[in-house]
Amino acid sequence: MTDTETPAVIQGVVGRDMGGSSTLRSRLEETLLPPIMALTIALVIGDLLILAFGQAPGDVYRLLIEGTWGNGYGLGQVLYKATTLTCTGLAFAIAARAGLFNIGGESQLAAGGFAAGALGLLLPTGMPTLVAVPILLIAAVVGGGAVGTVPGVLRARFGANEVIVTIMLNFIVLALLNYIVAVHLHVPETLHTAEINTGAVPRLADISEAFRGSAANLTMFIVVAAALLLWWFLFRTRRGYELRAVGLQPEAAEYGGIRVGASWTMAMAISGAIAGLGGINYVLGYKHYYEEGFATGSGFLGIAVALVGRNHPVGVMLAALLFATLSQGGLAVNALVPKQMVDVLQAVVILAMVTSVPEVQRVLRAARGRLAG
Repeated sequence: MTDTETPAVIQGVVGRDMGGSSTLRSRLEETLLPPIMALTIALVIGDLLILAFGQAPGDVYRLLIEGTWGNGYGLGQVLYKATTLTCTGLAFAIAARAGLFNIGGESQLAAGGFAAGALGLLLPTGMPTLVAVPILLIAAVVGGGAVGTVPGVLRARFGANEVIVTIMLNFIVLALLNYIVAVHLHVPETLHTAEINTGAVPRLADISEAFRGSAANLTMFIVVAAALLLWWFLFRTRRGYELRAVGLQPEAAEYGGIRVGASWTMAMAISGAIAGLGGINYVLGYKHYYEEGFATGSGFLGIAVALVGRNHPVGVMLAALLFATLSQGGLAVNALVPKQMVDVLQAVVILAMVTSVPEVQRVLRAARGRLAG
């Protein structure tokens, strides 16, 4: 197939992207209404739970906002947590766009953080930060991408189920990294390595006193840039069209001349690389060393972030802010209600999102059918 030829399945994807205003409106409705409905359901259930604890919902929600977006420290913690969740959410989203389920975000995140931390120990102390940071960033991307590529290759070559492979790799990779740190790299009496020699990224607190004590750092701008680059790749490049076409219908895509196996491998490699990029948030921006367990929970919560964000890079960033706000807000409202109540709200958002998507689509299509009739 020459560069000027466009497979029919790709033309279908492009056609959907370049439709008229009615198509755009329909897509916006199907994209925005499910998360709005999910949040509404979560708020109603949250009100009932708060009342069950004998508190006023308004007081609890006000405390939640004040403890997150209402002060510099809380906002900084929200941004820090959202940075990691954006990466693991994007990792799941890019794989899902190709019709794959990457459950290995946690091991890919840890691999990226370890690669950056280990290489940071080898770089000379006098190396300028502007030189060291890109090198360590590439190391994180390569580390996570290497772990992500394995299930992609196994799926493409042998038809191995990527869900099982990525779950098993979580155990294998995390155990291997913990072994290397415990035996060779750990600081005595700790579970972390020594601090990197160079490449530390400034925190927001170094720039503004308002963020004092928070873990937020400038790596979040790198992650935002990566998310925008991923949007451009998915929706503005030929490879992105091919990847999405494979996710929609692999048999039709293959008939149209697309190498399905190569697209799966590429999707999982990019997925792992994006997850690995999240490791710099902790290693370069926060603690400046790799620590066992820093990625715990982030990979699986990233799946929820991707689902709520509808596997769209911009939606994933917004969903990451939502879940980061709930996570930090749980600490803020602990004086009035148990922190676990916020965990319940997170679960409600996920369940409501999963169930509302097909229902909203059914209602919208029925309404359009009546209008067309």
